[in-house]
Amino acid sequence: MNKQKITMEFQLKAGSSNAIWTLISTPTGLSTWFANHVDCHDKKYSFSWNKDYVREAVLTHSKTNSYVRFRWTDEADKRSYFEFRMVYNELTRDFTLLITDWATADEAEDIQDLWVSDVEKLRRVGGL
Repeated sequence: MNKQKITMEFQLKAGSSNAIWTLISTPTGLSTWFANHVDCHDKKYSFSWNKDYVREAVLTHSKTNSYVRFRWTDEADKRSYFEFRMVYNELTRDFTLLITDWATADEAEDIQDLWVSDVEKLRRVGGL
């Protein structure tokens, strides 16, 4: 089944770019809001939820204080990835977090709901 690209924007309160960058790009930061536990060896990340669900991803692209892009190692569709991108708005002095993911048409709404929930947790733990 073909997957479609999903891009969502989330406004974050003004905060340090370093704090946001740490939350979206490091195992410690990601384990506070995205997964229960995150390990990294070279560019291979292991994400675990509730100790019984683990997925591996490879960091395929990154630019410091800008974006990180991962690809699940078990993903059959080679176009698919998930990405966290920070965008600074000079006018408001706030950040926007752009999240890109891929999903089939029948799972797109559930994926979007999951990201909304995850970003709410990100906002709470990061004070954003």
